[in-house]
Amino acid sequence: MTKSDTLDVKQSARIRGKNRRNAHETRERLLQAATQEFSERGYDGARMERIVRAADCNVRMVYHYFDDKEGLYLTVLERVYEELRAKEQALNLSYLEPVAGMRALVEFTFDHMAEHPEFTSLVRNENLLGGRMLRKSSKVVQQTTPLVGMIRDTLKRGEAAGLFRPAVDPTQLYISILSLAIIHINQRDTLSIIFEQDLADPDWLTERRAHAVEVILSYLCVESRVIK
Repeated sequence: MTKSDTLDVKQSARIRGKNRRNAHETRERLLQAATQEFSERGYDGARMERIVRAADCNVRMVYHYFDDKEGLYLTVLERVYEELRAKEQALNLSYLEPVAGMRALVEFTFDHMAEHPEFTSLVRNENLLGGRMLRKSSKVVQQTTPLVGMIRDTLKRGEAAGLFRPAVDPTQLYISILSLAIIHINQRDTLSIIFEQDLADPDWLTERRAHAVEVILSYLCVESRVIK
């Protein structure tokens, strides 16, 4: 191979690498713009022209990467769930003492919902659709199975150690945790008016977080002394 041939190969490799980076960046911009659009306006209210304008690309890129609007929306949903499940797995509850593990899960869930309003908005909007889009995804169900197993293992270890009440259903428990972490977000405006208290106030949220932990651990623990 001549020196000129070697230079051509290196240049071609650089071009391919640049094209891959550009493609990844374009796809990422589309996902970010779509997440914003779908969380603010729901599936039916979202408009492709706003998404591609915010992503600084053309509509052909949507069809190239996601096939159509539905494919883009489903990818957005799968991504926000994937991010949540990955962070839950990173808690490594199996390496924590059972009470500490459940406390960590409640605190993480509360904080994640507070820090990711796009998640709560997307889920609320999907519920308005009757879950018809999410039902088409196998990924979200597959990603949730390890979470249930992780909670079940923590509950069994806590029960075996005489810390937790017996026969707690992991799915029931997680839905209770999620409810405590999300209802004050989904119903913030109306609840703030009804109770004449700002549910977005940082001090109130700190109290709410501690309350969520206490409610779950009070239910789980057979002795109140282990809650502290």
